[in-house]
Amino acid sequence: MSGRAHDGATRPTWVRVAAVVGALFCIVVFLALGTWQVQRLQWKRALIARVDQRVRLAPVPPPSGPVTREGHEYLHVVVDGVYLSNHDTLVQAVTDFGPGYWVMTPLCRPDGSIVLVNRGFVPNTTRAPVTTRAAVIPANAGTPGAPHATSACSTSAQSTRGPRVRGDDGVMVTGLLRLSEPTGAFLRHNDPSANRWYSRDVDAIAVARALPHVASYFIDADASAQPAQGEPIGGLTVIHFPNNHLQYALTWYAMALMAAAALIWILRTSRQRKPTP
Repeated sequence: MSGRAHDGATRPTWVRVAAVVGALFCIVVFLALGTWQVQRLQWKRALIARVDQRVRLAPVPPPSGPVTREGHEYLHVVVDGVYLSNHDTLVQAVTDFGPGYWVMTPLCRPDGSIVLVNRGFVPNTTRAPVTTRAAVIPANAGTPGAPHATSACSTSAQSTRGPRVRGDDGVMVTGLLRLSEPTGAFLRHNDPSANRWYSRDVDAIAVARALPHVASYFIDADASAQPAQGEPIGGLTVIHFPNNHLQYALTWYAMALMAAAALIWILRTSRQRKPTP
């Protein structure tokens, strides 16, 4: 009876100290994690607002310098040029229209550089063979002083209907600037040798199609105002940023409160059971 009554009193001091230190440590960690999630929440809200503003602005020429995720992803851009015929790359995709492919087509610009354009989605039933024949473009096309860079693109290209057609020789494309996807899809990796593509890896596609001077990004084309029969369906970019930071912050703060309650209980219990002299 006496042993049970004074069980707390006979408990070693180091156990009580360890419990107090552990509770204090948990409080500090949980508060830090909650504060970090609040900072992430502010960052995520700023990101969503910035991207929302970008996609609504009038299209502008793509940046001439380095492209970054923070500064340029989802920027509404406009490019003109000619599509390189028979150099499409079909990348597996699933949209609201079902399973199918993104049609990635090289667009040769007036300066001889090339940008990959995701012209849109086609269902499985419309898949056509894709040739891997290299484009006939000089290796120095697009470099300073290279002659006839524009004509070099034109000789290996033909007009293809796009979101906004300009004249008979080329197209003007508007869309959202997207960064390359080199990591592949979940549990599936691109296999260029077998012409199986699961992500829009710009560098890998450029190598597989022997395309020089390819931009580091690609463009998700806008939807056509009057799409032709069989034309890829553009304008399907999904812009979604998961934003659960507020829930996470509240969870961490609640755990900090629980740890604080545990600390108070430990201190109270130690005082109540302290043996009297």
